[in-house]
Amino acid sequence: MQLHFYKYQGTGNDFVIIDNRSNFFPKEDTKLIERLCDRRFGIGADGLMLLENDPETDFKMVYYNSDGNQSTMCGNGGRCLVAFAKQLNVIGDTTSFNAVDGLHHASVDKDGIVSLQMIDVDGIKINPDYSFLNTGSPHHVQLVDDLEHYNVKENGAAIRYGELYGKAGSNINFVKKIDDSTFALRTYERGVEDETLACGTGATAAAIAMNATGQTDLTSINMNVEGGKLSVSFKKEGNKYVDVFLNGPAKFVFEGTIEI
Repeated sequence: MQLHFYKYQGTGNDFVIIDNRSNFFPKEDTKLIERLCDRRFGIGADGLMLLENDPETDFKMVYYNSDGNQSTMCGNGGRCLVAFAKQLNVIGDTTSFNAVDGLHHASVDKDGIVSLQMIDVDGIKINPDYSFLNTGSPHHVQLVDDLEHYNVKENGAAIRYGELYGKAGSNINFVKKIDDSTFALRTYERGVEDETLACGTGATAAAIAMNATGQTDLTSINMNVEGGKLSVSFKKEGNKYVDVFLNGPAKFVFEGTIEI
């Protein structure tokens, strides 16, 4: 069978995307999804997404990590899927869609910047050395020195698989403050089991954590990730963060067919 696919990337976070509105894709075939995401034997991607029909909104987002398993929310994936839906003329410049963590709103501006509303965030756990919060996916956030030379894969894996988060694990984010408005970020992603060039829910978590821990009082924060630049904006209501938006580019790379 020939599978038609599209490839998108958001600040280097790359995805295989499939138009599954006819429900033809074998969604339970984890080995197939893993092979499609494999960078040597498949197309190559950090994850795979299906665009599906949804009775309540413009479309439904179904996301899989590169290990083949369906996963929690992916922020950059969501932004890329919005750009894909616009390419297919499923949506115009604004949209609402359903994902694993519920309803999302998004918009695309004339320069192709996609702004994606993330879930409200509360219940942030602040510890002396790190913070933990859920932005649609679980995230550990900690400040480190010399981020440029930090061994993200080794140290991220040690925390992800350590006693702190148990079998479920967590995404692990390492942050360096540049100034009050800008932070640098590197992320070890659960399910990819490696550092990725960007992580949207991670950038969102890091920005909120920096505000919650007093590293900045600003509510619009630039996040420099390995694959480019993202920004996160929010409003703070007591200890709750609302109107959270992840903003950045989402670009079509190529499309093709592969035998499955």
